Amino acid sequence: MSKNKFSKPAANQTPKAGDDGFLRVSLVNQSVFIRRKKTCPLRAIPISEINYKNLKLLNKFLTERGKILPSRITNVIPKKQKALAQAIKHARFLALISPIKKD
Repeated sequence: MSKNKFSKPAANQTPKAGDDGFLRVSLVNQSVFIRRKKTCPLRAIPISEINYKNLKLLNKFLTERGKILPSRITNVIPKKQKALAQAIKHARFLALISPIKKD
């Protein structure tokens, strides 16, 4: 029986360093690395606390130029990213946050 390159071995077999499905080998320094899944930094904060009045929280998700950081960088879940964006825009409209930061 021929083995498919992408098939996983049976449960009783141990993974070998050459199997593609188990270990990733860096081509630069030939080391093995395993990528951990990042968690949302706002997992303990309920959505009701993400509002335009919480300026300390909102400033953590702004760049030096006053732009909103994307969720692929901050790892915020989409529902809370939307609430953050709305709160930041509301705070800008009320002039609580400067549209252009000059620190």
